[in-house]
Amino acid sequence: MDEILRQTNFTTIDWVIVILYPLISVGIGLYVRKYVRNMKDFVVAGRGMGLWLGIATITGTELGLITVMYSSQKGFTGGFAAFHIALAAGIVTFIVGVTGFLVYRLRKLEVMTIPEFYEKRFDRKTRILGGIMMALGGILNMGLFLKVGSMFLVGITGLSAASWALPAVMVFLIVLVLIYTCLGGMISVVIADYVQFVVLSIGLLLACYLAVDNLGWTNIVETVKQEMGKGGIDPTVEGSGFGWQYMIWMGFLGLVSCGIWPTSVARALAMKSPKVVKRQFMFASISYMIRFLIPYFWGICAFVFIMQNAELKEVFFPGDGSEGYNNLYSMPIFLGRILPAGLIGIITAGMVAAFMSTHDSYLLCWSSVLTQDVVAPISKSFGKEISPKGRVTLSRVFIIAIGAYVLYWGLIYKGSDDIWDYMAVTGAVYFSGAFALLLCGLYWKRASSTGAFLALLTGLTAILGLSPVQGLLNVKWPSATVGLCSIGATTLVMIIGSLLFPDRKNNQPTTATEGAA
Repeated sequence: MDEILRQTNFTTIDWVIVILYPLISVGIGLYVRKYVRNMKDFVVAGRGMGLWLGIATITGTELGLITVMYSSQKGFTGGFAAFHIALAAGIVTFIVGVTGFLVYRLRKLEVMTIPEFYEKRFDRKTRILGGIMMALGGILNMGLFLKVGSMFLVGITGLSAASWALPAVMVFLIVLVLIYTCLGGMISVVIADYVQFVVLSIGLLLACYLAVDNLGWTNIVETVKQEMGKGGIDPTVEGSGFGWQYMIWMGFLGLVSCGIWPTSVARALAMKSPKVVKRQFMFASISYMIRFLIPYFWGICAFVFIMQNAELKEVFFPGDGSEGYNNLYSMPIFLGRILPAGLIGIITAGMVAAFMSTHDSYLLCWSSVLTQDVVAPISKSFGKEISPKGRVTLSRVFIIAIGAYVLYWGLIYKGSDDIWDYMAVTGAVYFSGAFALLLCGLYWKRASSTGAFLALLTGLTAILGLSPVQGLLNVKWPSATVGLCSIGATTLVMIIGSLLFPDRKNNQPTTATEGAA
């Protein structure tokens, strides 16, 4: 099996390209460090992003290597039926852009983080708990980013059979990301995102062309129909692995990914004005859809390629009924065999850039939340203010600590969930409560701080969707069921808690500066 997995077109010139590209990103981080003067520069890039740079950076962040990997896995297992997830993401993002739902009002309030809004609208304890829940859900959510991203590099280079390769690549990549994220903050993130957007866009299209040229469009479609049946085309039929409940869950996740998830909202809060935010999301809806469609297609092509290669088919689908090789390796192994030398290096470099842009955004997001929304408010409650320089330093300490956790979690986690479903469940620990607070806090005057506090705690029910937790409880609940129930429960608790325990006065913020942190 080792010899089969080592086969790749990856050459020395490709290694040179892949190594040089990240070094350029580190150079960017070193160069822009001089522009970071305070938390506003570090977290929201001084709120100076224009429309097209905003679209590029939000696309660069959301089209991370983890996205490519978990999407290709869904394409590999679900076929063309998985395309409904991309369609839902595009439609919902466009609606958010047209209406400005959630993001317009958040940008108008000039907050730097969502928990900062919690304090403006409710109280400080809600902000602190909201920051803890956001960081908990977010850090759990990104726990497998490093491992899965490293699996791409190991798979495409033919190193997947070597036991030392995966941990070695994980250490190298996380150290690289930590260096330049700590140095430049959001400014270096935005610049790196833009470069990645250009490089990866070209690489994605070229890889799609070569995949179709290699396999043939008719062959791809017919093989999916033959091997997966109607379930490989229609997500509503039995046996597709999806169904209507799952599709509804995906529609809600489309809203989460653009209007509630902190890394996307951070881009909205960094835009020049609320009006530009709406236009940003309208145009970005196209890229939100494409970021899923292309990796799904790669996964489908990898499935077809493997099913028509006897040796690889035996590796991934053993005839003796034993567990096959991890299907996350299917797409990088496929690309490693069809892409020519040179081009494979450029695309791999783009993927490494995608990996870095996602990690830097997430590390910056969670570290700034812990600094701005947990430590600083607690310190302020004791009459101590943290200086701007101190906040930047503390954020950098949190970045390093989170990076160490991501490395540790990636090495020890043994769950059986698809990566996409794992991310949806862990993210729901934060966004199920956040949805209730944002919806009611922005649009309902009677929403109270007690209702908000209880709703945030109720979001912890989402963790019941993880396979290790279900294993301990000896239950088997679909992740979509757990996620939708968690959303319903937090919203219901928010409403009931607000009606039973109303605030003594209306905390609805009326100006951009009212209640500023």
